[in-house]
Amino acid sequence: MQENDIKFLEDSFKNYYFEHFDLIRVPHRTSEREFGFQKFNSGMTRHITIKDDKELHLLLMKNIPSDVYCSNAYYSFPNLPMSEKDWKEADLIFDIDAKDLNLKCRENHTISKCNECNEISITSKYCSNCNSIKLEKKSLPCKNCIDASKAEVIKLSKILTEDLDVQQNNIHVYFSGNEGFHVYVFNSQFQQLGSRERSELTDYIMFNGAIPETFGMKKFKPNRSSFPDFEEKGWRGRFSKDVYGSKSKRSKIISELIANGYSSFQKTLDEVSAKIGAKIDPNVTMDIHRIFRLPGSLNSKSGLTKIFCDDLLKFDPYSQASFLSENLVDVVANCPIEFKLKSRKFGPYFNEKVSIPTYAAVYMICKKLASIY
Repeated sequence: MQENDIKFLEDSFKNYYFEHFDLIRVPHRTSEREFGFQKFNSGMTRHITIKDDKELHLLLMKNIPSDVYCSNAYYSFPNLPMSEKDWKEADLIFDIDAKDLNLKCRENHTISKCNECNEISITSKYCSNCNSIKLEKKSLPCKNCIDASKAEVIKLSKILTEDLDVQQNNIHVYFSGNEGFHVYVFNSQFQQLGSRERSELTDYIMFNGAIPETFGMKKFKPNRSSFPDFEEKGWRGRFSKDVYGSKSKRSKIISELIANGYSSFQKTLDEVSAKIGAKIDPNVTMDIHRIFRLPGSLNSKSGLTKIFCDDLLKFDPYSQASFLSENLVDVVANCPIEFKLKSRKFGPYFNEKVSIPTYAAVYMICKKLASIY
């Protein structure tokens, strides 16, 4: 990234942290957590302790980070090396990202930037200018991406409350600032689970590793009474509702499942798994030493804010998470697809000089689709 672009981003981010520090959520038990940050075009600085709002504000204004992070874990000594921190427990956090949902719409709003000649195009396999296959992908998520991510959040919340006895008021949902959502679980019975146990938990939530026998099917002489009932809890109940559709159809569909055989049942199970398992990133949940983007901070991939969602269904990240200035700035933009921020449409731009609001300029520069003129 060019120096003038970095300076513009730093100035924009500094103004945000000065004017909108009220959006930053200093986490509970602050002094027990590890903080970290990155600056534009530099590596990670972590193993930092912060006592209160004032220290956090000072860190933000002094360093002007591109990204700010905080651990989900609680430590006795958060500023020491990992082996000496003395891990106590960790909140449960789930990451749901549109890029992991295999949505068809993504090919319509994913841009390729060639690492050889910097050509930008919508071609996905090779550079349209030099035919290089060394391409960097940049996605400008659409409403469908956000809606699909919301559906996974709702699915996850139901599993947590109905199957795992998590109280709804202990589930907090944040827009990540780019393509998805972070779901936090506080004050649960899972606080002290290690990585292995959290891995098993993610398998349950994703409906991974399900075998036909668990749902009543056997290779030889399956017993009708072993198949799930419609009102059962957990995955057997979820399987029933998806496959039977209603109580009245249960007997007929069980007959069909038995007649079709074991291999066919496994295929049905795989199809059900894809529909009723929540699509989370298991590596995120399993990592008990990870540092997560701090709520209220800016995401350097977009210039949007990681923000709490009061009403998930009504939440619109492209208006409610955009807090940067309306001041006009001149950029050379090369963004061949249209995007929308704060109810305004921008683009497509084809390597042209445009005068646009700061929030839109930051969005494109963060995605390497524009540069300060």
